[in-house]
Amino acid sequence: MAAEPPYFEEARAAGRLIVAESPKFELDAYIANYRGVTRLNRLHHIGITSTQLYLEALKSGVAEAKRGKDVHKYQTLVSALYQIVPDDPQATLDLVWTDRTTKEVKAETDRLELELKGYKNNLIKESIRMGCEDLGRHYHLIGDLPNAIKAYSKERDSVQTPAHMAIMNLHLMHVAIDQNNWLGVQSHVHKLRNLTQTPTEAERAQPKLCAAMGLAQMATGNYRDAAMSLLATDPRMLQARLDDPNDPDAYNEVVTPNDIAVYGGLCALASMNRNELQIHVLGNSAFRNYLELEPHIRRAISFFVSSKYSACLTILESYKSDYLLDIYLHRHVNEIYYRIRSKAIVQYFIPFSCVTLAALATAFNTDETTIERTLVNMIENGTLDARIDLEERVLLAQQIDHRRQVHEEALAMAKEYERTVQLRLLRMEIIHAGLEVKVPKGQDDLSMSAINNARGNARGNASNMAGDIFKGMEGRGKGKGLRSGGMFSRRD
Repeated sequence: MAAEPPYFEEARAAGRLIVAESPKFELDAYIANYRGVTRLNRLHHIGITSTQLYLEALKSGVAEAKRGKDVHKYQTLVSALYQIVPDDPQATLDLVWTDRTTKEVKAETDRLELELKGYKNNLIKESIRMGCEDLGRHYHLIGDLPNAIKAYSKERDSVQTPAHMAIMNLHLMHVAIDQNNWLGVQSHVHKLRNLTQTPTEAERAQPKLCAAMGLAQMATGNYRDAAMSLLATDPRMLQARLDDPNDPDAYNEVVTPNDIAVYGGLCALASMNRNELQIHVLGNSAFRNYLELEPHIRRAISFFVSSKYSACLTILESYKSDYLLDIYLHRHVNEIYYRIRSKAIVQYFIPFSCVTLAALATAFNTDETTIERTLVNMIENGTLDARIDLEERVLLAQQIDHRRQVHEEALAMAKEYERTVQLRLLRMEIIHAGLEVKVPKGQDDLSMSAINNARGNARGNASNMAGDIFKGMEGRGKGKGLRSGGMFSRRD
């Protein structure tokens, strides 16, 4: 086995993510499912993160970048390759290609801007819209995302149909995803959902909108909403041809159907209980088509629903390196795994009053140190109502005095009942004293100010007469022989 380059040791010491285990996927087959900007971003992330695939990923990324027009991304990939393997032939910038591509990009930019200026002079809205769209697409391809946003946004003044408005928002949503602007992504999704579209157009856009919304919600840590969005994704995305950039159902410039299955399954495991997993995931006929692409996710969910937590966690741990190499998922893997393990521990501990840490470690396929640290975190944040006996190495459930709890509930109910009866007696005395204010018949048009004045006077009279009322109540109580031990006895 080759020695690990010093770059990864320094990165690990600096606290950056480094994955030493080999993933289960083949890089060529994995990256072939993507196209566009996300293809380069994924290769770059794998190259600077994986100690097993860094050379293959970065060299593939450099070659892929030279087939495009994004000079800045090419320079970034070459710089990363130079930091890790400075002696590699591809770790040196190709200045000839860089200069030529920079000139070509500038010439293309000038041409598109000149054409757009001519369209604006002719005042032809459709031509202006198409010119803005071509310019935005050009900026997106060369990696100039801020100018791409500006160009696409200028289409708004020339849009004439809901279909053109939908196309513009889809472009803006795509650029926002590449910018990691998740609030912008959610905003464009809501705009698209509120557009008036034909049923065919709405059905075609539905998978992309659900995928983008789920991705944005997962990125912001809202795992339950992300799961619900991803679980609602229409399976028509499965029929798309990933190698055809003109296929309207393909969305592999952002995610693939496999990603939908993984993201949706993990977010559901992290945020739903067993009954919800059975109903919304395993019982979801539409999402079942996605789960067939990732059968290990389906098995993990099935094991969790069946309370086989050790088998579920074992499957997830075996694929952890794959998820850490995903550009969108790697920031959330540890949190998602922690939530899944926490829910499993809570469910496992419910039947017991005490359990040893060794038994817990065996049940969850881990060591005692890890399980102890997990239990401490759960107890501190209130997830688990228990305490740890470190001397005996035992987890103890909190003992609840049910007798005392019943007594407290009974006393609280008696006090509430007494208060309610006193208020009702007070109301009866107020009505008996003639202090109730009623609107006379035929005066329904009485102004609000008059009604408020009447109510104010009634409250004043009630406050003045309150003492007399209670004294009368006490006097009648004495006269009728109420016993002092009764519930409504007079209090000195």
